[in-house]
Amino acid sequence: MTLVKDSPPDAPEIRPEAPAAKRRRGRRENLAGYLFMSPWIAGFLLLTAGPMAASLYFAFTDYNLFNSPKWVGFDNFTKMFHDPRWQKSVEVTAKYVVIGTPLKLLLALGVALLLAQSRRGQAFYRAAFYAPSLIGASVSIGFVWRALFSDDAIVDRTQSFLGFHTGGWVGDPNWVLYSLVALTVWQFGAPMVIFLAGLKQVPRELYEAAEVDGAGPFRRFWNITLPMISPVLFFNVLLETIHSFQIFGSAYVVSNTQCGPADATLVYTCYLYQKGFKESQMGFASAMAWMLLLAVALVTAVLFWSQKRWVHYEEDAR
Repeated sequence: MTLVKDSPPDAPEIRPEAPAAKRRRGRRENLAGYLFMSPWIAGFLLLTAGPMAASLYFAFTDYNLFNSPKWVGFDNFTKMFHDPRWQKSVEVTAKYVVIGTPLKLLLALGVALLLAQSRRGQAFYRAAFYAPSLIGASVSIGFVWRALFSDDAIVDRTQSFLGFHTGGWVGDPNWVLYSLVALTVWQFGAPMVIFLAGLKQVPRELYEAAEVDGAGPFRRFWNITLPMISPVLFFNVLLETIHSFQIFGSAYVVSNTQCGPADATLVYTCYLYQKGFKESQMGFASAMAWMLLLAVALVTAVLFWSQKRWVHYEEDAR
């Protein structure tokens, strides 16, 4: 008897997809993708791109929200540059950015260095230090801050007890801006968390090698920590600088909607709000908004240009 071994069945032939069918399948996939993106696209066009295009047009018109816009060319920008209150708003905003942003980042980095060390209750401290960033921008905190820095309030009484008789900061044109600086510095939790994430990525071997070479804490911080977290530092500087230029809510609430006294807290966005919604000069306000956008873009470009000198990426070391 002869045994015949069954041969395995032939594998089904795989035919290449026809070009027409492939194009139809690609169109269906693209259509599905655009369908899922349509809410975002509609929101961007209606709530971002559309208002931006309208404000760019209004910046060159005389428009008061009630009458039809009238084209005036660059008159709004000319008036802006000759407006003493506009110049004051630029001065106040620049002062706030230059003082508040570095102090906030220094405090955030200092606390991050402390929390990077292993200790009991570390999770609690991280949450406690981050909490002000969640509630600091609310209107209620603005009212609380105004109460704290008013005449005969807790800050005034503490200063008097220590021998500094300056009175309430809110009513003093020389001190009210520093109450806003204190408020923004108090909200250091967000950059602290980012710094903490960057510190966790620094290899411990570098610190151990530096200790063997006899490097002290300051040299280890200056020669190892700062260069290694410089990308994170750049990100925080960029983010917080842009955020500082946009300050409005805290200045408006702490000053009791007056941006004062004596225009001491007349930040740029506060004056923009007054011009646009209190004086109904929407064309002038639109011109101010685009000048702010150009200023922030210029500062951002300068920061990106400067990063080549002090930001160190891992690719640069290879």
